[in-house]
Order: sequence, then structure tokens, then C-alpha cells
Amino acid sequence: MRRRLLLVLLGLSLAALAGLAWPLLHSTSAERTQRFVLGRTADLDRFAELASVGGERLVAEVRAHVDLYGDAVVVIDARRTPVLETGMRADEPAVKAALDAALRNQPASIPPDVLPWSSGTVLFARPVGSGTRVTGAVALRSSVDRAAADVGGSWGIVLTGVVSAALAFVALALLLARWVLRPVAELERGVRAVGGGSPGAHVSRASGPPELRGLAASFNRMSDAVAESAHRQRALVADTSHQLRNPLAALRLRMDSLAGRVSADGVITYSSMVAELDRLESLLDSMLLLASADTAATELAAGFDARCDAGAVVKDRVDSWLPAADRAGVTVVEEISCVPVTCAESDLAQVLDVLLDNAIKYAPGGTVRVSVGPPGVVTVTDDGPGVKPEDLPKLTDRFWRASPAPGSGLGLAIADRLVTAYGGELRIALAEPHGLAVTVVLPGGS
Repeated sequence: MRRRLLLVLLGLSLAALAGLAWPLLHSTSAERTQRFVLGRTADLDRFAELASVGGERLVAEVRAHVDLYGDAVVVIDARRTPVLETGMRADEPAVKAALDAALRNQPASIPPDVLPWSSGTVLFARPVGSGTRVTGAVALRSSVDRAAADVGGSWGIVLTGVVSAALAFVALALLLARWVLRPVAELERGVRAVGGGSPGAHVSRASGPPELRGLAASFNRMSDAVAESAHRQRALVADTSHQLRNPLAALRLRMDSLAGRVSADGVITYSSMVAELDRLESLLDSMLLLASADTAATELAAGFDARCDAGAVVKDRVDSWLPAADRAGVTVVEEISCVPVTCAESDLAQVLDVLLDNAIKYAPGGTVRVSVGPPGVVTVTDDGPGVKPEDLPKLTDRFWRASPAPGSGLGLAIADRLVTAYGGELRIALAEPHGLAVTVVLPGGS
């Protein structure tokens, strides 16, 4: 947009300058040509007047003129006999033709306008005597070099003014474009910041046209409203989860106190109630983790930065999950190397806990492979039953679960939220011959 605006402004400015400069250059050239022609015509008239009288005065003035201007002069009588030849001869073809035309009293042609690159000479001729009695002719050949130099100097002044005006227009166009487009660029950055989750992103309201300043004020109010709404939403999830913990804890105590006191007819119902209570507690824990992931994403959008060694974090989490893997009969195979990534150690550990928990849970008695490699790729692969190909895009949806699968359906959604907050990517694919391969791709750290 900035380029197009500058092209339009500069195009109009240069067109206006060209429209003003061309007539000025043309008039300057025409005026200097006219002075050159009038000057030489006046000299020619003077020589013709002296030639009609005769005498030494003609010779003296012609020599003085030739010494001053470097011109050439020829004077002939009515019989075409040379009376005076200085700098050229009367029998030269061009000179002879001009003198013949003058003897016939033919009007002289008007020479073209002198331009800065003009060169050569102009030949002038006029008859001696009156229109009814011609007694001879005078020819004068004069160089246009001095006139061309004068035109070049005048054109230089004009073009210098045009270039100065063009530079002034360029500076004005740049300032105008910046004044108009700088608030637009700030609004674009603000919209990107809000879209990226930055809380309360504001733009300046001190520059630009009044309409854009008003738009900036409206954007700031909208950004505050969005930030407040997001904060209230996260607070609601966190507060609700915390508030539900007390009644759930009381319910857990009552359920535990009933253990061993339930009759045989109520054991099945009691067991299902305990299972639902476990699921509800797991769901609350996952909701708290989800609120924490949203908060981490917001901090990252606001400029928070962290780095860690992915290999060390993966090694630590694998060691922590080895007892659970042993109980499930799962063999964990590691391929770990030191790879720096842009991610907080705690957040990467939380992502790995989700991936290892799922892999061990859904591949009992199988093998889980964990690998870490450059430029920042962590892959957890299991040989469990996997999912249907059409269900792969749904695995990161909140609260989505495959029908027989346990859990809250929030684990992969939390992991995806944390990874994408760092500018990374969570990829889920089917493994061969069966199972899932979950790959975390994070930006490399320095």
C-alpha cells in the first residue's frame, strides 16, 4: 500500500513539474534564438547600409565585427563581383545560393531554435539598396556555439529548479505516506498481537489523520475488552475447578468410608460411582492444566521467552515414567541427543507427560519409542491399537475421546496449546503396523 501511494503521489508531482518545465525550456530556447537572429540581422543591416555608400568605413566595421564575434562576411555588387571577403568566399555553394536569393530580394528563412547541443553556423544574407534597386548583397555566417552555451546555462538553472522541486515533492510524499500509513501499520501489528493472544495490545493514538486516531482508540477499547473477556474465561475455568475440589474431596471421603460396608447387591453400583468420581477428579485436574496452558500461551504472546535442552528434559521424564511402564509391561526405547529448543522446561515436561501417559496407557505390553533429534523434534511412538484415520484431526479437540478410551479428552489439547504457543507444531500420525506417532516440533534455541 505504501509503494502504491508513493507511486501515485510522485507520478502526479513529476507530471506537474514536467508540464511546467517543458514550456519554460522551450521559451528560453526561443528567446535566445530570437536575440541571436536579431543581433546578426542588425549587423547585416548595418553592413548593407555601409555597402550602399562604399568606402573604408565598411571594411573597418566588418573587421571589427569579425575580430569580436569570429563571424565571416562577404559583400558583392550587382554583377556578383566580390567587394569584400572575410572568413569565407563568395563562390562557396551555400554562400553563392544565399547571395543570389538576396539579389532577387527573396525573404530569408528563419533558423531553428538553438538548443544546448546545437552546433555549426547559420548563414544570413540581405540585399544592398532599396526594394526597387538592388546594388549588391551582403552575407554573414555566424556560429551558434555561444548562443547554445547560453541556452545550456539557462536550461541548467531551470532543470536545477525542477530537480529541487522534485526532491521537495519526494520528501513531502514520504512524510505524507508515513503520516497516513504509520497508524495503519500499527493497527496491523495490534491486530496480529491480539490474534496471537497478546493481552491488552494497544496502538498509539498520537499520530495520523483524525479518522485513524479514532480507529486506534476504538481498537484499544476492543483489545481491552478481548483481554478482559479471555482473562475472565480462564479465571472461570480455574475458579470452577478449584471450587469443585472441596465438594469432590468431601465426596471422596464419604465414598472411601463406605468401602466394605456396601451390601453385595450394591457393590456394582458403588464401583461405578467410584469410577465416575475418579473420572471427575481427572477432568478437574485437566481443566486446571488447560487454564495453565492458556496462561502460558498468553505470556508467550506478550514476549515471555525461555529455552531448554530437549534431550535432558525428555530423559528426565522418561525416567519418571519407567515405573508406570514396568507395571503396564511396556518397554521404553530411547534415542535421545542434546538439542536446544525454544520452550520452557516445565512446559515441555508437561507435554511429554501427556504423550508418555497416553502411549503407556494405550499400548500395554507393547513398546514405546522416544526419540529426540535436531532441529528440535521430539517423537513418541507406540504400537497400540491407534485410531481410525478419519479421527486423527480430532485428537487435539477439547473433550474429544474415542468411544472406549478413558480419560478427559484434554491431554492432547493441552499439549497442542503449549507447543503452538512457542511457534511449534504437534503432528499426529498412524504408526506402522499399528499405533500412533506423536511428533513435537519446536523452534531451535541458541
